[in-house]
Amino acid sequence: MKNPKIMYILIILFCIFAIVAGVWAQITEGDDEVDIANREQQNTIEEKTQDELKSEFALLFTNTLNLGSFDTTGIAKINAEQNIVYEAINLEENNDRYEMNLHIPVINVRSELSNQLNQTTQTIFINKANEIIQDTDSTIKTIYSIDYVAFVNSDILSLVIRSTLKEGDSAQRIIVQTYNYNLTTNQEATLVDLLTLKRLNRGEVNNKILEVVTAADEADKALEAMGYNQVYIRDLASDIYTVDNAGAYFLGPNGELYIIYAYGNGEFTSKMDIVFFE
Repeated sequence: MKNPKIMYILIILFCIFAIVAGVWAQITEGDDEVDIANREQQNTIEEKTQDELKSEFALLFTNTLNLGSFDTTGIAKINAEQNIVYEAINLEENNDRYEMNLHIPVINVRSELSNQLNQTTQTIFINKANEIIQDTDSTIKTIYSIDYVAFVNSDILSLVIRSTLKEGDSAQRIIVQTYNYNLTTNQEATLVDLLTLKRLNRGEVNNKILEVVTAADEADKALEAMGYNQVYIRDLASDIYTVDNAGAYFLGPNGELYIIYAYGNGEFTSKMDIVFFE
């Protein structure tokens, strides 16, 4: 009688085990399906096109400082009555010689670095405005605008200034200048610093930069082959297309990283490439 009892017990245990194993398999299979679905969803998220990025970039310029939750109480300011970035010049004027709409900011932090950055703004943007105003002999009409936006992410202040310049029949020029200021150390935040903050791999960023500008260059060459003459041919071998030499970059409203290649900084063109990381 003992052997049959043992056999029945073993059969019952085996059945219980089979039921539990089946239930567990269904649970884990469901988890696997969720994981696969999540990965497939992530893989199907399309990157924004250059046109979409440029449109969104243009909408950023609201002439405002966006602090988020950052507390500026302990920051030594040049002007105690103003915020850490404020609009120092607001000029709107239209006459026979020029049309101007200028919103020019300053970094209101008491440090040598902020003085240097504000001096750069003077050299690039304000001096041009003065030149236009003082050129009373000009026979062409100049259209000149300056806008800005500033964001604070963690302790990094990113200030972006954009100007558009149209002098007579010449091509429109767009200039973009960015400043990235570490409010804790009073040092400039490099692109490498921003990559570290966002945990981005330098090699992958370099690859994406080259991918974006190569695609843009190929598109312009295709237009050139079709007879269009307002194209911009890039020197893809230039060292500007690397993390170490990228000129304009900043952290956006939600910490997004923008790397901007505004070719109007050095030439009369409005051409621009934008490399973007969420």
